[in-house]
Amino acid sequence: MTLPRFYPIFDSIDWLERALPLGIRLVQLRIKDRAPDDLRTQIRAGVALARAHGAMLVINDHWQLAVEEGADWLHLGQEDLDSADLPAIRRAGLRLGISTHDHAELDRALTLVPDYIALGPVYPTILKQMKWHQQGLDRVTEWKRLVGDTPLCAIGGMSVDRAAGAFAAGADMVSAVTDITLNPDPERRMRDWLRVCQ
Repeated sequence: MTLPRFYPIFDSIDWLERALPLGIRLVQLRIKDRAPDDLRTQIRAGVALARAHGAMLVINDHWQLAVEEGADWLHLGQEDLDSADLPAIRRAGLRLGISTHDHAELDRALTLVPDYIALGPVYPTILKQMKWHQQGLDRVTEWKRLVGDTPLCAIGGMSVDRAAGAFAAGADMVSAVTDITLNPDPERRMRDWLRVCQ
């Protein structure tokens, strides 16, 4: 499967409303620390909004709500794999992306035959504290060799200027978060991303 090369990650429906009209076709909704009712409302609205724009919406972590609200995609971190009902996720027809940071995690992910694998942080990231240091572009190249035809997503400290290096190293797609959300002109930044990811 060929996925769009630009894969932004946002924490609210407000960001989807800004991003999807620009032509973004693959986006993740990563919501933390919300009340259950608000979480469901956001996911439901996100699914509807993505469908209206012909985009693919990936729900982060909340697999039960993703199933119940008819989402098409799910992303799970390694900790989430411990508690997720993977047979139920597959029965629901959800496509699956999985985070990886080291060889053991990659081996585990590959046994699940995911629809993409994410590697990070490629560069230092301010988004969250992580026990892993930056992976670097050589690790991107190594991961691509190991995952073969499975799409590989580079994430962590990614910027418009760093995208070309990630693609040259073997990434099929690049995720960005704070490079957009902390930019003084997020819409222009997203257009820049779409240009460099053509």
